[in-house]
Amino acid sequence: MITLEALAPVAATGMFSYAWLMIATPAVVAAILLLFGSILDRIGHWLAVAAVLFSFSIAACLFAQQLQSAPDARAVAVPMFEWITTGMWHISAGLLVDQLSILFALLVTGVGALIHIYSVGYMAHDERRRRFFAYLNLFIAAMLTLVLADNYLVLFVGWEGVGLASYLLIGFWQHKPSAAAAGTKAFVMNRVGDLGMTMAIMAMLALFGSSAFTAVNAAAPHLDPFWATTIGLLLLLGACGKSAQVPLQAWLLDAMEGPTPVSALIHAATMVTAGVYLVVRSHAIFEMSSAASTAVVVVGCVTLLAGAWIGTSKDDIKKVLAGSTMSQIGYMMLAAGLGPVGYAFAIFHLLTHGFFKANMFLGAGSVMHGMDDDVNMRHYGGLAKVMKVTFWTFAMGYLAIIGFPGFAGYFSKDHIIEAAFEVSTVAGVTALIGAGITAFYMTRLMVMTFLGERRWREKVHPHESPWVMTVPLIILAFFSVVAGALMNNWIQEWLEPATGAHVQETSLVPSPIGWATLLVVASGIALAWWIFGTKPVPNVAPASGNPFTVTGRNDLFGDLINDTLVVRPTLAVSRGVVTGDDRIIDAGADGLAGVFSGLSSQARRLQTGQVRAYALTMTIGVVLVGAVLILTQLA
Repeated sequence: MITLEALAPVAATGMFSYAWLMIATPAVVAAILLLFGSILDRIGHWLAVAAVLFSFSIAACLFAQQLQSAPDARAVAVPMFEWITTGMWHISAGLLVDQLSILFALLVTGVGALIHIYSVGYMAHDERRRRFFAYLNLFIAAMLTLVLADNYLVLFVGWEGVGLASYLLIGFWQHKPSAAAAGTKAFVMNRVGDLGMTMAIMAMLALFGSSAFTAVNAAAPHLDPFWATTIGLLLLLGACGKSAQVPLQAWLLDAMEGPTPVSALIHAATMVTAGVYLVVRSHAIFEMSSAASTAVVVVGCVTLLAGAWIGTSKDDIKKVLAGSTMSQIGYMMLAAGLGPVGYAFAIFHLLTHGFFKANMFLGAGSVMHGMDDDVNMRHYGGLAKVMKVTFWTFAMGYLAIIGFPGFAGYFSKDHIIEAAFEVSTVAGVTALIGAGITAFYMTRLMVMTFLGERRWREKVHPHESPWVMTVPLIILAFFSVVAGALMNNWIQEWLEPATGAHVQETSLVPSPIGWATLLVVASGIALAWWIFGTKPVPNVAPASGNPFTVTGRNDLFGDLINDTLVVRPTLAVSRGVVTGDDRIIDAGADGLAGVFSGLSSQARRLQTGQVRAYALTMTIGVVLVGAVLILTQLA
């Protein structure tokens, strides 16, 4: 067993000793809602809301205490119990409340609470509302387990819990075959990534004798380059599955079959950010392998362009936002792969993205609520006048994601572009192009949805959503505006002890690269306005022979590629194995059994039960033996 020396977090005292309540409360409430049935139909949803608000209050209190503590005392270990004790392995289950995990806890519980409140109105008429809120609470509990774990094995428990909860939520309207298929698809594709996670953890246990973050980080500098690359690539595979990064992105667009609050929860505050968290948390391993960190950058660059490409081609408002999520997570992956210069910016953009993307997804749900659940933007138009709160709050998210000066994305995403140029010109140019495409498809969404002429279908009467849905929108819109300015510079210093991030002072005045970014963004806005704002938008998408448009409308043929490269070969191999089993193994066994059966049948005839026959046989045998002996002597 390798002896590891690492600076351990300080022991939990006071309020930190009760950090486990953040996880336990929504988990227990989820169990109560599922077990007690219709008794809680009237109050179950508010009970779920209260559970998440309670978890948020604990996270806020712990964060306040960390702010008052010295930088070297902000990481707190909360031991739980001995989990596995066998041979050389002594694995404990515990929590780690440090500068990185507390930010995720605040995001998950804060944005999660607003989504819960919004869901009270959105799911008001669903007869299975209590079960829906139970699944939401389960999702929150699993995500908190993931981000607060102090070792990779406990993290993996939360990782799988998130996968289970996402399956239940995406396929919640299981009476729709498309929803059931989408839930199954997400579950299966995530299992591919989970295989990488499992193998990485097994390698850690074999090499380090531990899966604790402190142990792994301490041993990583002495790790053989081969194993550093192997573990890094396996962790990246897990991150790609959970964060819908190329090549495991195909499930994300189909996940829009779930209720809109689920889309907001998965895309903004929880599931898809888990991969970014994993890479940043495992920074010590990636820093020991240039190949693994480069792979992260490549995946991020490819995905940010792929997601943006899809976003330009979709008419379904939720799928446009889903493509946007792919793209923005790609930016975060790119930043995480840049090394210490990018860790803080990856988390920075993750946090701001949580606010403005949740804002826009819930805004899309508000639009659907007023448009009789129609998701086709070609049937919208002119909604700014009849859904003013939804329009203005959505507009704040729009300005944030395109990087309008002063809004959240201006600080977080633009910093990633500048950091990318410092490390790689190719990565920087890719990120810059992505910013222009983002401005294009988001402006397209705004124009087609809220501006221009009314294209509403008959018997559709758009109206503003109730207060229980608009209040979360207003709060999220507020943070879409101010979150970037509040965290700029501060977040780098805050995360430095946990990630080793390089502190870079960033100015409010754009750099030359910043000015170039603004120019590219303005070009994207102008192009979208020229195409969609100055001409009538047809109610039906016109047929197109443009290969870029066709490819985008078909999700970059992700399903076809997976079917060709994975599904069909796997089925062919499976059929071959079954055929070999039936025609060779089983047939051989059956044939051999038949031979012995025939021989035994013939041998059985010798057993007549007649004493005279037995005596004759013995006599013949004696004569033959005697003859052989005589002939032997004569020879």
